[in-house]
Amino acid sequence: MKTNPRAGRWLVTGAAGMLGQDVLSVLKDAGIEAVGLRRADLDITDPASVRAAVEGAAVVVNCAAWTDVDGAETAEEAATAVNGTGVRVLAEACAAARVRLLHVSTDYVLPGDATEPYREDAETGPLNAYGRSKLLGEQAVAELLPQDGYIVRTAWLYGEHGPNFVATMLKLAAQRDTLDVVDDQHGQPTWSYALARHLVELGLAALKGSAKSGIYHGTASGRTTWMGLARETYRLSGLDPERIRPTTSAAFVRPAARPAFSVLAHERWAGAGLAPLADWREQLAEALAAPAFTALADAARNCAANGSTG
Repeated sequence: MKTNPRAGRWLVTGAAGMLGQDVLSVLKDAGIEAVGLRRADLDITDPASVRAAVEGAAVVVNCAAWTDVDGAETAEEAATAVNGTGVRVLAEACAAARVRLLHVSTDYVLPGDATEPYREDAETGPLNAYGRSKLLGEQAVAELLPQDGYIVRTAWLYGEHGPNFVATMLKLAAQRDTLDVVDDQHGQPTWSYALARHLVELGLAALKGSAKSGIYHGTASGRTTWMGLARETYRLSGLDPERIRPTTSAAFVRPAARPAFSVLAHERWAGAGLAPLADWREQLAEALAAPAFTALADAARNCAANGSTG
């Protein structure tokens, strides 16, 4: 990755999270000066603190978010304070300081009932409180930063530095002989490190003036179901994929409704001179080579070999 001499200092909010840690790692490898602020370091709903943090930055990457989808159903006001109000405060500070903002959003702002990949300009329609809170954040960025705001929607995120579906499947492989996994929700499993690389590339393109503001879809190419992801995780980890059995969403009723179709189109990357993220299988194979995942896979294989699952 080539750095831009005009890049200056970057600010990463939500720096303790799975994606925030990966963004900081990518920036470090690229030789870009960066400051990472955790929730304990910066309350993004506090205007004075946010203005002070943003001052002097060239790019802000907002990875701070309320991510408890089910919890938002009974705490929508709290979720909205972070995902809506907090993003507005951040966007106001970036507008005042003329700083570019890369804001990470979600497929949950969409209704999830399509049959073809959602374009970046598709009509929104959240199914749950979390999606509504994230949509308010998107609207704030679009309103306050029409030239310097970049909204990057992602979905089905997994990585080394936080709880996620891939890690859970590997942990359960050491505990159970078979697993029932939903096969009627369609999406694009996305490795957080791959998304982090694209966020940095987009920020550099924004600084050079080659990337227009607006919405980008930061998900892997291709598509699968949760069952498909689980089986491919097992296959690549040397486990029997037939241990994963298909079931329906009706078997796992959750407080928050989930979209049945979360497949996103990626047309806008070309306009920024960037390719879309790689196919989800390619990303998964690369991700599973990380120590955190290999340790889980080793443990699962050892349990299977010793007949100690179940």
